[in-house]
Amino acid sequence: MTSAKVDKGQQGGRDAVDAPAGEGYQRGLGARQIQMIAIGGAIGTGLFLGAGKAIDRAGPSLILAYAIAGLVIFFIMRALGELLMYRPVSGSFSEYAREFIGPFFGFVTGWTYWLFWVVTGITEVTAAATYMTYWWDIPQWLSALVFTFILYGANLISVKLFGELEFWFSMVKVTAILGMILICAGVLTIGFSDAGDTATVSNLWNDGGFFPEGIGGTLMTLQIVMFAFLAVELVGVTAGESKDPRTVLPKAINTVPWRIAVFYVGALIMILSVVPWSTFKPGVSPFVAAFQEMGLGIGAAIVNFVVLTAALSSCNSGMYSTGRMLRDLALNGQGPKVFTKLTRTGLPFTGTTFSAALMLVGVWINYQWPGDAFNYVVSFATISGMWAWIMILVCQIRYRAKADRGELPQSSFKAPGAPFTSWFALAFIGLVIVMMAVDKDARISLYCAPVWALLLGVSYLVLRARNPESAAFSKR
Repeated sequence: MTSAKVDKGQQGGRDAVDAPAGEGYQRGLGARQIQMIAIGGAIGTGLFLGAGKAIDRAGPSLILAYAIAGLVIFFIMRALGELLMYRPVSGSFSEYAREFIGPFFGFVTGWTYWLFWVVTGITEVTAAATYMTYWWDIPQWLSALVFTFILYGANLISVKLFGELEFWFSMVKVTAILGMILICAGVLTIGFSDAGDTATVSNLWNDGGFFPEGIGGTLMTLQIVMFAFLAVELVGVTAGESKDPRTVLPKAINTVPWRIAVFYVGALIMILSVVPWSTFKPGVSPFVAAFQEMGLGIGAAIVNFVVLTAALSSCNSGMYSTGRMLRDLALNGQGPKVFTKLTRTGLPFTGTTFSAALMLVGVWINYQWPGDAFNYVVSFATISGMWAWIMILVCQIRYRAKADRGELPQSSFKAPGAPFTSWFALAFIGLVIVMMAVDKDARISLYCAPVWALLLGVSYLVLRARNPESAAFSKR
């Protein structure tokens, strides 16, 4: 951390939370857009599609897994919020790692988070292509190709339009889940539809108990559960383009508990009460399957459209964040200078284009392995996304220690219970990684991670040899 930045931070007040003036982005994201991005970021493929496999593995105990994991996510988001109120920047995770741990970790975090969103984009476009087969018998790779080009075009207009699209994408998802909860409540209380005679809350424990596959089965779903929450941290990337980060970001982060309680725990309680857990199968959206079991065919079609929207929304967010992360790396001398360029409307055109081109790999995956494409990429997306969470927690622990010693200004949005909650969250993430090592389907990501780490390590050594300034804590 440069001395100039320390002096500025020690002044406190607004200076401690202003984004760097040299970022060059336009602050085009308003309060309602940030709020819906925060809400919608946690509602995507992991819930709508991945939950089917998790229910098959754990039964009703999946509800408990989501609740505990949701608590951990809240700890992570409050740790991020504390850092954001100290210094909100668009490349937040990479910037914080660079400042509080070292330039190498900033390099690794920036490129890993970029890779996470590229892989997640592939995951989401794969899911979208899967949903299309509900209506038409068309090749998955063709749908994936079309969607990739459409979303790429949408990201080249303006950040304000991106925010508006995400607002409405999220509104569709939120409305659909609330509607699903109300319909299930009607089935349970009034008894209409084909499932009316068998719908009962006792379905949560009648078919083999609340832990039908044992505690081990529940633990094995943690990788899928954590994948469902990936992207909640996206609100941190929007910090540099938010109109009023001091007010908007804390409000968005504080919505985490109730949106997890409603959209994950509440929705699953209602669905598994109406339809026995053994009915759901891997690869099929539990929302679509529930409507089909209730005999509401049109409802299943509507939900399939909604989950299609959710997947496209997440992929759209991925294209947004990849360009920003590449530009942050480039501004700090840890990426090609070409990524620093912005369009007249403040968009990182080159970084977004490069990332979208790599997302076309998803088209090839869908062509080669249309049945297994989703499972192949989910596990790798999870391990790379969790690295960002680990960096957030470690940086918050170090920041809090420095702030308590008076070396840095105190944040106006302290994480409650920290640093103990941050250490607990780190331990939980460690448990998830152990479960991924045990799961043969998820183990591939742990094989890929060392290869990626070696590639980054060699790249950093070459970069530092050619450009010693890249080893500085920050160049902005």
